[in-house]
Amino acid sequence: MSYTLESEIFEFINELKLNNNREWFSDHKNRFKSLEKKFKTEVENLLLKMRQHDDIESSKIFRIYRDVRFSKNKQPYKTHFSAAFVRRKPLLRGGYYLHLEPDNRSFLGVGFWDPNAEDLMRIRKELEMDASEFKVVINQSPLKSTWGHIEGESLKTAPRDFDKNHPDIELIRMKQYIFTKYFSDDEVFQDDFLEQVNNSFKAIRPFFDLMSDVLTTNLNGEPII
Repeated sequence: MSYTLESEIFEFINELKLNNNREWFSDHKNRFKSLEKKFKTEVENLLLKMRQHDDIESSKIFRIYRDVRFSKNKQPYKTHFSAAFVRRKPLLRGGYYLHLEPDNRSFLGVGFWDPNAEDLMRIRKELEMDASEFKVVINQSPLKSTWGHIEGESLKTAPRDFDKNHPDIELIRMKQYIFTKYFSDDEVFQDDFLEQVNNSFKAIRPFFDLMSDVLTTNLNGEPII
């Protein structure tokens, strides 16, 4: 992404943070629409790069409007730009997320943010049976050097019907299996930022391949799709 686009986006967001109301946004709607259009173009360019190393079904630009119905924070607008990329289901699992926000809060997210109950149980059963390949994959380079440690919310204790003393219970307790990579504002403004994003996404592929194999087979390794 170009320096000009990123600096414009961050400048707009910083002003929005100080004026997060409908009147100000209405006065600057055309400016937002212009930035949104440019951001969409950059996301499409990133999608083309990603399709050279993964089968990405689609991309999605998230709306800037917040759902405030059940939130104590009644500010109507998000203070970031973001997009997601979806792998082609049902055989390919996992997703990619791009988040642009000033004050060194930009980040990439990959993995399984909200797996359904069936998929989560299948992952846990695989880890219960043998987590060795999983641990090898998440600790090898360039995945480990790019993304660091796997993270996500976990249960406070073992899931029902799982041994709390299992040697890999820390992995089994997890409800999410995600990796996050943060960028400073200066890094976002670099001319090769888009390439850095693409290379980071490319590095997660071994994890996605393993998880896709798990989620499309039973415990005997037989295809279920």
